[in-house]
Amino acid sequence: MSDNDMVEVIIDSIRVSLMSQQRIVILREVGAERYLPIWIGVYEAEAITIALQEVEVSRPLTHDLIRNIFNNLDAEVVRVEVIALREDTFYGNIVVETDSTSINIDSRPSDALALAVRTNVPIMVSRSVMDMAGIIPEKDLQEEGEEGIIEEVEPSEERLSVFEDFLEGLGKEPDKDEDEDDDEEE
Repeated sequence: MSDNDMVEVIIDSIRVSLMSQQRIVILREVGAERYLPIWIGVYEAEAITIALQEVEVSRPLTHDLIRNIFNNLDAEVVRVEVIALREDTFYGNIVVETDSTSINIDSRPSDALALAVRTNVPIMVSRSVMDMAGIIPEKDLQEEGEEGIIEEVEPSEERLSVFEDFLEGLGKEPDKDEDEDDDEEE
């Protein structure tokens, strides 16, 4: 996919549905008021938020580990991409360069975004995906909010304490053997 087929976006916000507690990452097109909402898992939302808020963790989380692996293999993450939308599922890609070779790695967009915020690389979205699923909010909705359906996750002492509790619990032994495989569709 050529660069002309892609638009650069930034992470505008991560929101939580008040009805279901599901998370949505909102990507905003650079230089425009067009947004791309992508449903993501709770753990991926936390991974993105921890990196965006520069929360210190004592041990590497999964996406920190991936970044460290790339660094130790002299592979550079160049950018991450949202490349397709098929049957309500977004498809991502991580572009890595090593030894003058460009490698595309299939990824869920949420994992690619969590890696992007840790490596400070551009986030690109296929123009066709943005045309298909991008949203330009109406002026009334921007001024009045979204009727309480979605609340923006903003840093606050209460919200940060949840992350502190989570981070403190990382070093503790779990009560039971849980294998939490989060393969939610996006």
